[in-house]
Amino acid sequence: MATSPSGAGDDVIDQYLADRGHAVEQVGWEQDYNKKQCPDCGGLHDTSARSCTVCGWEPTV
Repeated sequence: MATSPSGAGDDVIDQYLADRGHAVEQVGWEQDYNKKQCPDCGGLHDTSARSCTVCGWEPTV
């Protein structure tokens, strides 16, 4: 799975994983020509999109 639901415990989980050698990275939109592409489902959106209308994914901030 590329993302997790955002919540208050995400920082604690990220720190736990980082302390044990796992790479923890922020996931954002991918670019496909002049469109944004959802990293979870591959849905294409205009560059002004804030969330995926196909699966509901939102980038982590």
